Amino acid sequence: MTYDVIIIGGGPAGLTAAIYAGRAKLKTLILDKKTPGGQLNDTTEVENFPGFPEPIMGPELMQRMVQQAQRFEVEIKMEEAHDLIISGAKRIVKTDQGQHEAPVVILSTGAEPVKLPAKNADRLLGRGVSYCATCDGYFFREKNLLVVGAGDAAFTEALFLTKFANEVRMVVRHPHDDPKAIRAKDQILVEKVKAHPKVRFIWNAVVEEILGDKRVEGVVLKDLATAKPFEVRDIHGVFVSIGHRPNTEFLKGKLEMDEKGYILTDERTRTKIPGVFAVGDVRKFSGEYAQAVIAAADGCIAALEAEQYLEDGRWIE
Repeated sequence: MTYDVIIIGGGPAGLTAAIYAGRAKLKTLILDKKTPGGQLNDTTEVENFPGFPEPIMGPELMQRMVQQAQRFEVEIKMEEAHDLIISGAKRIVKTDQGQHEAPVVILSTGAEPVKLPAKNADRLLGRGVSYCATCDGYFFREKNLLVVGAGDAAFTEALFLTKFANEVRMVVRHPHDDPKAIRAKDQILVEKVKAHPKVRFIWNAVVEEILGDKRVEGVVLKDLATAKPFEVRDIHGVFVSIGHRPNTEFLKGKLEMDEKGYILTDERTRTKIPGVFAVGDVRKFSGEYAQAVIAAADGCIAALEAEQYLEDGRWIE
């Protein structure tokens, strides 16, 4: 079927683009392999999205965006994009269920968590190793947990886990006196975690091995100052938050990307291919912040630019 705009990915960036495109009376399709909402579907309280003086649950915020897009007659299909074909003025998106065509494609595929490079981390996934505290934290009531990471996401997860855990330890790969040890930019969040009585820090260390046969029972850490390993027993869950990898595998060789796979665009979210935009966490620059409000802004810009492109049929400087 032919549309004016096809949006691949239904997170905050994709949904915002859809809202603006739909409101502009453009025939718009969102393709998402999962329920629209992106990473915010795995988030509990969102306190920093403009317009909500009280915290709102991530899934609720995303559902409101879905309803808003649908009010403007945006179509949503649960399909996974496998290929993007450029044929003259046509942009053809092939999915696991067929193909769709439009002169404009907005890429909003987001990013996936970077896996922990530790022995047994894959084997014990779902058996104490998790990449989503909001998904799994409830199952670790009164347990001792380990959070790996030092960014905003890691601190958010650590604070969330204090609701259930007996103790939360955070492993940070830099010394405590290193001004760059904590990468989180939300200082209010950082101070909350540091002040929490359930949280302890393990500085200048990395996880080398997850211990346990059928379930997580502990970890082996390496002291980066001495290069010596040491065990921490009585750990029942390891929650990993060490960054994300953009979902751009199916686009390799088709678009300009950086070494990590983030799509390069200009300040208007435009790629080098006319009619193709990239927004949100999949875009170089925006992905460095991984914030819903930045993703939403990207989506707005792309939709407005798409409307202009459809009128002119070319990039306008």
